[in-house]
Amino acid sequence: MVNRKIRAKEVRLISETGEQLGILSLDKAIEMAEERGLDLVEVAPAATPPVCKIMDYGKYKYQQHKRAQESKKHQKVIHIKEIKLRPKTEEHDFQFKKEHVRKFLLDGNKVKVTVVFRGREMTHFEIGEELLNRMAKEVEGEGLIEQPPKKEGRNMTLLLVAKNHGQRKEKPKKEGLEDAKGQN
Repeated sequence: MVNRKIRAKEVRLISETGEQLGILSLDKAIEMAEERGLDLVEVAPAATPPVCKIMDYGKYKYQQHKRAQESKKHQKVIHIKEIKLRPKTEEHDFQFKKEHVRKFLLDGNKVKVTVVFRGREMTHFEIGEELLNRMAKEVEGEGLIEQPPKKEGRNMTLLLVAKNHGQRKEKPKKEGLEDAKGQN
């Protein structure tokens, strides 16, 4: 709250230099702030009486905004990536998706592995659970299980989290890629 928007009858006033000016009526406090060309800002509304400070409100808002931006800059954002499988996923496709899971984990992201069941596949949830457990076992060097396989309607999901928690590692080099290109 600022100036006339403050609802208290009396306020504990602090000057722009941080000096305690005592408990004054709201009108007297606003008058003192206006004499100095500044605003009366309520900094502790829960106190009895509320604490108000004489300051430049625009500058105060700007500094708050800058502090919020600075704290946001130092936060690590973790995204959840999703990989979908089917109970009849072939071996090559499984290996391909496993490499994607590894890459996501190395980048510090969480990975949600989902097995989607359709039609008669619903009677064989154990196949999906085996697939998810196999995926978790094959990427255990890069990630840990945050949430074990869980059935959710027509899906079964597994949540993996990076072991290194965002510290990026060197990506493993794929061997034999040049040999395969040269044989075509």
